[in-house]
Amino acid sequence: MASWRFDAIGTRWEIETSAELSVGDRAAVAAEIERFDREWSRFRADSDVTRLGREGGTLASPDAGVMLDAYRDLSAATDGAVNPLVADSLAALGYDAEYSLVAGEPLAAPAVWDERVSWTDDAVTASAPSLLDVGALGKGRLVDLIMAVLADTPGDLVVDAGGDLRVRGAAVRVGLEHPYDPTKAIGVVSVQDSALCASAVNRRAWGNGLHHVLDARTGVPVRTWAATWALAPEAMRADAVATALFFDGGPALAESWGVEWVRMTTDGRVQRSPGCPAELFVVESGRGARPAAEN
Repeated sequence: MASWRFDAIGTRWEIETSAELSVGDRAAVAAEIERFDREWSRFRADSDVTRLGREGGTLASPDAGVMLDAYRDLSAATDGAVNPLVADSLAALGYDAEYSLVAGEPLAAPAVWDERVSWTDDAVTASAPSLLDVGALGKGRLVDLIMAVLADTPGDLVVDAGGDLRVRGAAVRVGLEHPYDPTKAIGVVSVQDSALCASAVNRRAWGNGLHHVLDARTGVPVRTWAATWALAPEAMRADAVATALFFDGGPALAESWGVEWVRMTTDGRVQRSPGCPAELFVVESGRGARPAAEN
């Protein structure tokens, strides 16, 4: 397999193909990543979503409908714990556009976010300045988009964005990285013609108990669950469920979407969905497996 590694959207990417990608294919991948980032990154001063946060109005994007529809389901399943207006809550704890990592008081996100934000298939409109954060599923969405860009590439294909990955063709053996010891894995799973996404509280963490997975109802980082993994046909749904699994309604949403999953508590207990194909174990490094990272 040929491998192309690069950095984008704040994470390390690896695209594996049966043969080297052409210059045109690489340019198409780079252009799609840049388009998505320019539209949806709250860390860019020139992005459309940053403008929406300053001014309100409309953000035109082919991703608007599919992502906001998923957020509606996420919000309903988790009783409002997952909310695309959590950006200001993250910023209040220091995870802001400048990466200040200086925490202030927790800030709850607006509970009725869908009264401030409306959307169609190809646009989202904010009735007042509203900064969106699509981190609950955006990286998975972008992985799916890159798979589509490379749809005509022959042979096996793996698109891996910082451990959130989608596989076409031959199966890939993936290790489920232990959230408190990256040299170990809590299990392995074979991914074939599907996607695996994960989230963990030890990544994007700073300060005393601060990390990027917040309960939007309180603006406080979650405490019960340490790591989640979700396996689905598409990366966006796997990414979304990996976020939802930090909350009580996550397993029900996963079942309704047909997503298999594993999650681990902060005290080391592991749960999984009844049909999850992962092989779980207590102490093993997962040597030879591709490590599954975080959102």
